[in-house]
Amino acid sequence: MNTADVRKLKRLAQRLGVRDSDVIRFAVKSMLARLGPLYDAEVRGRNLVPVFVESGAELLRFFDIDAARLEAIINDGVEADRNVDRDDIALLALTSSQEPYAALKLSELNRRERAGDPEQLSQSLRQYLYSKYVYRTTDQPARTGVRLAAASDQQKLVEG
Repeated sequence: MNTADVRKLKRLAQRLGVRDSDVIRFAVKSMLARLGPLYDAEVRGRNLVPVFVESGAELLRFFDIDAARLEAIINDGVEADRNVDRDDIALLALTSSQEPYAALKLSELNRRERAGDPEQLSQSLRQYLYSKYVYRTTDQPARTGVRLAAASDQQKLVEG
């Protein structure tokens, strides 16, 4: 932390009427909750996809994690049926540094329209990776033509 960060922390604590240590404790607990699966050595492969989809760009940029390191974190020691494709790992890594190329790559993998802005890219990436790795049964092969649709306040899978 630098001097500006400490100053912001103190202002935040003062505004909330709490101690500086409370703000730090909140930040650490929030970060640990977001990254929880990463400190569990048994969580590997596709089970780590949500962590990197939700925190990916920020996490990868801050810790300077490239595609090779990301692949080791996700796939080392994982069974073949829980493996995350190398192209999808590269796509996650690209979103932290080269958004236009990531959008192009996602459109190729997803065979749908190209994501235009960063928010649209994030949403499309989330949809693509969740449908491929999270919202499928273990005996079902991964498909790229699946999309999420909201219906009656509930999300379900719909063949696209």
